[in-house]
Amino acid sequence: MIEKRLSDMDRQEILHVIQTSKEKMRKAEMNGIMNEYDVYANKVVIAESYLIDTNEIELGKIYRLKDGTGNYFKVERLKGVFAWGYRINGAEAEEGLPISLLQI
Repeated sequence: MIEKRLSDMDRQEILHVIQTSKEKMRKAEMNGIMNEYDVYANKVVIAESYLIDTNEIELGKIYRLKDGTGNYFKVERLKGVFAWGYRINGAEAEEGLPISLLQI
């Protein structure tokens, strides 16, 4: 069976993907299969990004990250559902993050 791409889904279909992925995350966690849990967790983050209006994100603005680190991220550009930029006080190079990780 060929899965439909998230970019081709409507809001209800994306919400269904998120719900089923969260159920699979729970089952994987209960079975102690953490790599499978991580795969579904990443799928949820990406799917949630498709529910966000990219017009709400301002280039050059600094956003708090919703990844539990308390870090901040400066958005330089957008490409699809990814915000590209730099972590504030981070020594790393430019990186792309799913926009659902930005506290908007």
